[in-house]
Amino acid sequence: MKANQIEKYFFYALLAAVIIITLIIFNPFITTIILSVAFAIGLNPVYKWIKRHITRGISWLASLITVLLFIIVLCGPLFFIGTVIFSQAQNAYHSLISQTGETKTFLQSINIYVNKIIPAGFTFDIQSKIDGLVTFFINGIASFFTYTVTTAVLFLLMVVTTFYFLKDGALWKKSIVSLSPLSENHIKEIFLNLSNSINRTMRGSLIMTVAQGLFATIGFTIFHVPNPALWGVVAAFASFIPTIGTFMVSMPIMLFMYFTGAHMQALGILIWAVISVGMIDNILAPYVFSKNTDIPPIFILFSILGGISLMGPVGILIGPLVLSLLYSLISTYKKELKQN
Repeated sequence: MKANQIEKYFFYALLAAVIIITLIIFNPFITTIILSVAFAIGLNPVYKWIKRHITRGISWLASLITVLLFIIVLCGPLFFIGTVIFSQAQNAYHSLISQTGETKTFLQSINIYVNKIIPAGFTFDIQSKIDGLVTFFINGIASFFTYTVTTAVLFLLMVVTTFYFLKDGALWKKSIVSLSPLSENHIKEIFLNLSNSINRTMRGSLIMTVAQGLFATIGFTIFHVPNPALWGVVAAFASFIPTIGTFMVSMPIMLFMYFTGAHMQALGILIWAVISVGMIDNILAPYVFSKNTDIPPIFILFSILGGISLMGPVGILIGPLVLSLLYSLISTYKKELKQN
């Protein structure tokens, strides 16, 4: 009996050591694996439809077609938008460097206005701020080219991993259910809640972000804002901040137009921002985020900011995913309490 216990404890210790070593080995790819799981969950309805109606039950072919569609739908627009944004970012950069025309007038207006309201003895020099911005931009360009190859490799690895999660995910899920110490009903409920939560949070956030960025770009284009696509993308990322996100981008642009003499355009941008944000928040948001979504937008914002601070830009996706897992576990726990 004692020998059996020693053997059992030795096995558990060995298993724990191997798991820890495996996690250390997998650590550089944890982000890639998490994103692959999330994309596989989001693409699963498409995969099932293709498997049922097109490939007639052939899993690997359905998974391949799904991943190819994902690459085309995702990478096509991203490549086009990225080209436009890079071009407009260069224009904005040269405008800041040269400080000619409307940019010079705007910067001079800021200097005059700020120096009027700050206490005597203090001076505000916008040129020093511009120099810091230029330095940051140059460093950012260097970092961009440094990480481009790495990002491309990780993206390719994520696509391959997503392919296998789609193809073999159901079998792996059964294995996890069989190995889990939780009851089969509980583990299935956790998977279901996690899947629903990820789909609601990720799809909802994506749709809202695209809508906010698209409306902002249309408004900036109508009212002749320089580099409208660039600022539209900035507004899209700012929309993660509930209610005031796009205003944080629209207001400085409105002031830029006002101080450069385009008073009617500035008023038009203000009206457009109020109407577009109000319409999206009151019409689109209730449709995108169903009544079953209990995660407050402010918590999603914190998860995004925390994810960025911990993991960099990819934290925009990882943060809400971890929050979705927490939500699914809490939902399961609440149901268990009600049963008891």
